[in-house]
Amino acid sequence: MSTGAAPDRLHREVLEWYAVSARDLPWRRPEATPWGIFVSEVMLQQTPVVRVEPVWRIWLERWPSPADLAAEAPGEAVRAWGRLGYPRRALRLHAAAVAMTERHGGTVPPTEAELLTLPGVGTYTAAAVATFAFGERTTVVDTNVRRVLTRVVSGAEYPAPSPTRAELTVAAGLVPADPARARTWSVAVMELGAIVCTARVPHCTRCPVADLCAWQLAGRPAHQGPARRGQAWEGTDRQLRGALMAVLRESSEPVPRTTLEALSDNEIQRERCLDSLVADGLVEPLPGEQFRLPASREAS
Repeated sequence: MSTGAAPDRLHREVLEWYAVSARDLPWRRPEATPWGIFVSEVMLQQTPVVRVEPVWRIWLERWPSPADLAAEAPGEAVRAWGRLGYPRRALRLHAAAVAMTERHGGTVPPTEAELLTLPGVGTYTAAAVATFAFGERTTVVDTNVRRVLTRVVSGAEYPAPSPTRAELTVAAGLVPADPARARTWSVAVMELGAIVCTARVPHCTRCPVADLCAWQLAGRPAHQGPARRGQAWEGTDRQLRGALMAVLRESSEPVPRTTLEALSDNEIQRERCLDSLVADGLVEPLPGEQFRLPASREAS
């Protein structure tokens, strides 16, 4: 698995491109706090920047530190999450803020190992925050990074459904030795995948490493394997769960079951979705057939 070019040239081309092409995002600015970077990394999972940025700004204005969020009920985090999708991330953020407040003096822990001990924090988030907030040299691998390295190094159009050991080995081997350069490299490869080496329509004529890319040099062979299909939405449980959550977020009072029943005539699907929201800790059932967003820490 080789590009046919020395890693230092790959580094140079990508870093020079990033220096002039990077988007100006608030969590990348020098004044961004570790907490702001942590929040951005959780919000950006499976959600585009254009939707995240306004919510991130409101969130940081209301809760500029982990302790500020930890002092609120989990339901307020869910309410402020709005329509970002996958609202369990709001509960995980709240639970992480509580842990930071109780175990780390109200600050974001600075190492990848410590970050991994926080509730809801996985390998990607821990590595990203350790690198981008604290400059720890580690390997940051998200969907965009995987796609760039699969094309440039492996010569395939898309990576495997889940990260492989070989992928992670290649990614780790390309991280520069200098921590500051490693930090910029990690965000630069991510940015390249987000705005140039995109999933559906890669902009190869704008790519700074097109002449090093194994996929490009091989004539851009088509993906071998099952067809990549977009996720359905209309009529799905995800759509109905979102509709139920929207009603609950917009109400400051408990919502009666009859109000939620009006959202769908499919009783089986509706009850399944409502039960799943309760099981996920996103909704609390109350006496009298009423529901609300979680009001206690235990619900998170």
